[in-house]
Amino acid sequence: MTPWEAIAVFVAGVCAGGVNTVVGSGTLITFPVLLATGLSPVTATVSNALGLVPGAVSGAFGYRKELRGQRRRILKLGVGALLGGFTGATLLLALPASAFEKIVPVVVGLALVLVAFQPLITRRLRRRRASATVGAPGPDDRAPGRGDGGPLLFVGLALASVYGGYFAAAQGIIYMSLMGVLLDETLQRLTAVKNVLVAVVNTVAATFFLFVADFDWTAVALIAVGSALGGQLGAVVGRRFSPVVLRALIVTIGTVALVQLLLR
Repeated sequence: MTPWEAIAVFVAGVCAGGVNTVVGSGTLITFPVLLATGLSPVTATVSNALGLVPGAVSGAFGYRKELRGQRRRILKLGVGALLGGFTGATLLLALPASAFEKIVPVVVGLALVLVAFQPLITRRLRRRRASATVGAPGPDDRAPGRGDGGPLLFVGLALASVYGGYFAAAQGIIYMSLMGVLLDETLQRLTAVKNVLVAVVNTVAATFFLFVADFDWTAVALIAVGSALGGQLGAVVGRRFSPVVLRALIVTIGTVALVQLLLR
């Protein structure tokens, strides 16, 4: 790797760490840069996964205030993320890339629709629950779903984590879309949960890759340092966004990610 390539990888790591903390899709920044340095797709994928772990942890730490009161929720959803991440990492080495990448644009596109129309979907779900309630509404009727999202959210996030362990592009956007519809929380608190789940998936996938795949350790180190810095920057900037701005940012970056995936 030339000095200029090393600088490009480091800068990509900083950008990816920041984008992942606020929205997701940071992989779509680092992955093309790694390919441009001459790495094979599989080596680039596993090196990127390991390098982004510090960024995911950094982002989760940066949002620690928004994590208060969500321990039980995180523990439950984290189990699904761990199992899904391990499964996705296994599939990366067991299946041809074309087998999984064909559905990636569909998954990302659906996630963007859910994020964009989340307020409308949430209002309709609330009205439906209110109309089905006999007598005075109870505490559960304030939200479109259970406090932990119920089995639907657990299964949905577990499947999203399979995808995250495999490729990870727009993984955070998929998490945000599912939680936004099924949990009655602010986007900032959901972002905090998303960062923890991404950290879990990246860590379990990277740990698996350590035993079965070849890494470019220069790329890993550069992305690790860059993403850790970017994670802190993303946390500082991201929590200043209003829900409308944050949702618009998610949809915009997700759309760019979708176009990039379709053009690959």
